[in-house]
Amino acid sequence: MMTSCNKDLDLVPISASTTATFYQSPSDFVQASNAIYADLHNYPVRLANMSEIRSDNIYGVSVTVRDWDPINDFSPSLASNAYVIEAWAANFNGIFRANTLLDQIDKNGSFIGSTTLATRLQAEARFLRAFYYFDLVRYFGKAPIIDHPVSLEEVNVIDRSPVADVYAFITADLQFAIANLPTSYTGVNVGRATKYAAEGLLAQMYMAKSGPTYGIEGPGLASNEWNLALPLLNDIINSGLFVFNTSYPSIFSYTNQNPTVNKEAIFDVMYLDKISANSDLYGASFPWALTPNGYFSSLGDTKANGTLEIIPVSNDLLTSYATADIRKAFTIYTAGYTNAGSTENRPFYKKWLDITKIPATSRFDWGINFIAMRYTDILMRKAECILRGGAGTQADVDGIVNQVRVRAGLPVVTGTTLTTLFVERRKEFANEGTRWFDLQRSGDLLTIMNAWIAKEDTQQKAIKTVVANYVIYPVPQTQLDAVPGLYTQNPGY
Repeated sequence: MMTSCNKDLDLVPISASTTATFYQSPSDFVQASNAIYADLHNYPVRLANMSEIRSDNIYGVSVTVRDWDPINDFSPSLASNAYVIEAWAANFNGIFRANTLLDQIDKNGSFIGSTTLATRLQAEARFLRAFYYFDLVRYFGKAPIIDHPVSLEEVNVIDRSPVADVYAFITADLQFAIANLPTSYTGVNVGRATKYAAEGLLAQMYMAKSGPTYGIEGPGLASNEWNLALPLLNDIINSGLFVFNTSYPSIFSYTNQNPTVNKEAIFDVMYLDKISANSDLYGASFPWALTPNGYFSSLGDTKANGTLEIIPVSNDLLTSYATADIRKAFTIYTAGYTNAGSTENRPFYKKWLDITKIPATSRFDWGINFIAMRYTDILMRKAECILRGGAGTQADVDGIVNQVRVRAGLPVVTGTTLTTLFVERRKEFANEGTRWFDLQRSGDLLTIMNAWIAKEDTQQKAIKTVVANYVIYPVPQTQLDAVPGLYTQNPGY
């Protein structure tokens, strides 16, 4: 994986004729499309490292300083952090691949033969380009807009664009995707982006954009576009293609995979039932991303492994669950384990783990997809939009929340507020990578995080006071060094 934007965006073929001669059949273009999806491979792990660990869901205390510690501690010296570098590089690699395919469709699209396929591949590429840009905005704020394959000389003068401009670029891509993607797929194409995945992503973007600015150039622009998100969410709900699963554990079951079977899944990162046998997306590694190596060793397993040290779930999250809430025991391991004579009693995430499905040869080959967009999230986002002034009633909001609560084994409630909705979202989506983005959008990120630090930091690990600048991450130092003076570092780093 390249770590410099310059290098990522200058991935030219060995010879000038290679690209020109590769795209000569429909399968060549489909293979190039699969390569764009392949850059989703590490997306779930990135959510674990950059959203879960950053939030009040994790209190990470390592014996030896690991890459996750400064993320959890709000260190201002994160520009050279491996997770930060990966988030920038992988997203731009996906953008480069999308731009390459779009360029080749324009130049050599006649080889595809079918106008329908050509348009669909364009729509998929633009959906994925928007997906990668939205990821960048939520982590870094401003980003350089690259809409075609560029040379080293070109990229060396492309500055980061204001967030509003990046959002406009994302919006155009997603509107094209919505107009041109199918509503579903069959056979080998199951798992590709659909119209409803594009609608869900555009709704997420409008909601992130509508969040508070915190006085920084981050994802929130206080645009108050909840009314733009709500019709998109309603269209997904009214499609009838997705179902609220009445069993919480079955949503994440290894036997309930891919969007044709798991009706909670609107868009999956596909590891099982891959889009293509030639895809770079092999098995999944995210199930163990926040699970300690010692736990697998205590089971006598030497293949699965996990993180080098435990990354504990915070006591604040653990105690937020009611005793009857089935999501707690399913999401968090609390029984403790003994390994090499040492007992570990701190809790850790286990939502995606099934120890009967430990890979036979490699910890990087778990047989489960990652639900990047699920139906329950769409429903709860609808409730949020209503509470923020969108069309609907308090009864509509309570009805959505009570669906979620009843499934969790909890009593119904009335009078749901934004505050209680976000509390419910925290428990529902723990270990799914949504928490930091929910905090961004809530407007209460600074208050919640600093109150959490005061209560949680019993080991006095010197977590920094969370200030507005820490709502986003720094631009990787590799990017600043590549063309000195081109990018300005985000304030506070």
